[in-house]
Amino acid sequence: MMQIPTLTTQRLTLRGLTNDDFPTIADFYASERSKHVGGPATKEQSWRMLAAELGHWSLRGYGRWAVDETATGSFVGVIGPWNPLGWPEPEIGWDLMNGHEGKGFATEAAKAALEYVYEVLGWTTAISLVSPPNDGSRKVAQRMGATKDGMFAHERHGTLEIWRHLSPDALSSGGIEAYA
Repeated sequence: MMQIPTLTTQRLTLRGLTNDDFPTIADFYASERSKHVGGPATKEQSWRMLAAELGHWSLRGYGRWAVDETATGSFVGVIGPWNPLGWPEPEIGWDLMNGHEGKGFATEAAKAALEYVYEVLGWTTAISLVSPPNDGSRKVAQRMGATKDGMFAHERHGTLEIWRHLSPDALSSGGIEAYA
C-alpha cells in the first residue's frame, strides 16, 4: 500500500484513513446529513465507501484524507482530491462528520488539499461538485473563491453544480493567503 502523506494546517491534521475511522464514517453515512453524498447508507455500504476512499489512493496516486482536529484528536471529516470513474474532472471534495459542521474545518482542510494538488501533483485546475440543495457545501466553495461553472448530471447523485476553483496562477501572488 502506498504511503499517504500527512498535511497540517493551523488547526487540523490531514492523514490517511484507517479502519479506526469506520465507526464515525458509518454514523455519518447512517444519518440524514449524508444525503448529498450517497447516503443514508447501511454499515456494509459505509465500509465499502471507506474501502473506496483507500483504494482511490492506490488507483490514482492521490485521494481524500481523514481530517482530525489537532488539539482534540477528534476525527472531523474526509476531505481532499477525488476523481472516481464517471466524474467530469478531478475535484476537491469534503464530507464533514456529524457535529463538526459550521466550524470552518471543511474550508481549512480543502484549502490545504487544493494547495497540495497544485504544488505537489501539478494540477492546473480543480472543481468541487455540489448538490444544489447543499447550501453548506456551496458556501465552502464560495469561501474558497470558486465560481459556478456549469452543471453535471451524475448517474447516481443526480444533477450537481460544478464549482471551479482559482487557478494556481491566481493563487500564486499569496499562496493559500489569496483566499482571505
